[in-house]
Amino acid sequence: MHTILTRARDWYGKFERPISSISLFGGFVFNMFTLTRVDEFIENFWVAIHIVVVGVCIVLINRQENQGVDAIAKAADPAKLHFWMVNVMQFFFGGLISTFIVFYARESVFSAAWPFFILLIVAFIANEKFKRHYARIDFQISFFFLSLMLFAIFAVPVALHSIGPTVFLMSGGIALLTLVLFIWILKWCTKEGFKRGRAALYTSVIGIYVVINCLYFLHVIPPLPLSLHDSGIYHSVAKRSDGNYTVTAESTTLKARLLRYVNSYPTYHTKVGVPAYAYSAIFSPGKFSITVKHVWKRYDEEAGRWRVMSEASLPVLGGRESGYRTYSVSEQLTDGKWRVDVTTESGQLIGRMTFRVETVEATPPLTIEVKE
Repeated sequence: MHTILTRARDWYGKFERPISSISLFGGFVFNMFTLTRVDEFIENFWVAIHIVVVGVCIVLINRQENQGVDAIAKAADPAKLHFWMVNVMQFFFGGLISTFIVFYARESVFSAAWPFFILLIVAFIANEKFKRHYARIDFQISFFFLSLMLFAIFAVPVALHSIGPTVFLMSGGIALLTLVLFIWILKWCTKEGFKRGRAALYTSVIGIYVVINCLYFLHVIPPLPLSLHDSGIYHSVAKRSDGNYTVTAESTTLKARLLRYVNSYPTYHTKVGVPAYAYSAIFSPGKFSITVKHVWKRYDEEAGRWRVMSEASLPVLGGRESGYRTYSVSEQLTDGKWRVDVTTESGQLIGRMTFRVETVEATPPLTIEVKE
């Protein structure tokens, strides 16, 4: 039995890199199909367990090795316990980052959130490429704090039933306090090692905190737990007696419908002076009561920028699985590129509807749809 375990250990050590890459990618695919909503207890519990396991690994690694000069060498030796703890920590870090990628990417508008999305992708790749750096305490805690921040950003709003700059700053404060408590525990385990890596550690933590805050106030981070479940630009929207909504859209052939998915600015035909309706169904957890905005913008070809033409503040109540339905109206449509940004009161982008207005003499054929 001992020989079999030794051979298995040595085999894993030999093929560690491809096995690790395949398992992390497999975990990412698994998360894509199994993770659903950020307000579900089981989803948050899943993330919390990962964070706890990572924290325990950091403490045990540094308690055992005390950041000795041969820590990096031992991290590469499958005969050492250090090797296996680093592997477990890296695997759970990969699980955390892939979870965050799924959650944030699912609810983001890539054209607005791409810097943040790229940051998550870089972190996921770095988790695999720079594995040997996990022997350094500053590298371990940097990833740990990034995980705490990304978790707190959506977990705290879910717990408080609110969202906005104040709640975001509170989320960052909770992540920092958690890290301070964790470092206090870690100091009891590795005083000398912690002192040697303290300057780099503090620099990286401050850097991560500043970057995440900048991305938030630049409206780059998606406003989880809010998400846009359905949206569209219609010729009319009306609420029915049963609580559902009736919308009228342009009748199109199958070919035209397929082209709408390819063309980021599908054509909206309208007569002069006829209003257009922007419909949105926004999901938020139960007990949420917020205000969102529909901001109608037209692209100014001469100035090369988007101009705000009108905006409407709309109440949204949480708890409806398919999203709280609401709409706004604009009567100022002229030919050209348009978009309607669905945002929070503080300006975070929940979703976006893009279209190109083309004025016609006669109203195009319309079809009726029911939004349940």
